[in-house]
Amino acid sequence: MNRPAPVQVPPSQLSDPELAERVAAGDRDAIRFLVKRHNQTLFRTARAILREDGEAEDAVQEAYVKAIRGIGGFRSDAKLSTWLTRIVVNEALGRLRSRKRAAEVIPLAADIDAEGEMREAPDAVTPTPEMAAMRAEARRIMEDRIDALPDSFRTVFVLRAVEEMSVEETAAALNIPEATVRTRFFRARSQLRESLSRSLDMALSDAFHFAGDRCDRITEAVMARL
Repeated sequence: MNRPAPVQVPPSQLSDPELAERVAAGDRDAIRFLVKRHNQTLFRTARAILREDGEAEDAVQEAYVKAIRGIGGFRSDAKLSTWLTRIVVNEALGRLRSRKRAAEVIPLAADIDAEGEMREAPDAVTPTPEMAAMRAEARRIMEDRIDALPDSFRTVFVLRAVEEMSVEETAAALNIPEATVRTRFFRARSQLRESLSRSLDMALSDAFHFAGDRCDRITEAVMARL
């Protein structure tokens, strides 16, 4: 009598060591799940170092290949996300040293609150075209300021504020002391807050700009009624 084949547990329900074991065995569903789960974190990490969209994508792809091929070396006492982040950090730093390419800005799907933290904006209200334009401009300014941070500060900021990694996870991913993570994150937030404050002051001076079509329209409407 044939016994029914055992039901395989979905990758989403596996622990990190179990998922790593399935990936090492060549389970394509597990590999696909691994990549989709960590894509955003690894891309943002590579982007924080390289500051160039296409180069970051290439670094992430190469890091995944290296990770999957070497996943037998994954230690269960570490988090899989931290292990993967270290691989992409090393890959991105290697590319940065060898290519020295110029940087571009990539949108980060989050806003910065008053404390310099990254938070997803609520979608309670459907934005008008004007609101969308204002939000896009505000985000562009923030992205410019994040990209302007010193390299060591920017990477720590992205891992801590955007990806919300703990101090311990960030230190492990970047192979630096936890005290260094805290110091760099504090200084990154301070620099970002000061930079954004200057930009906001300049923007406020141009708020509700009246010259141009609006002024002409009102003037002509008044003249027509006289």
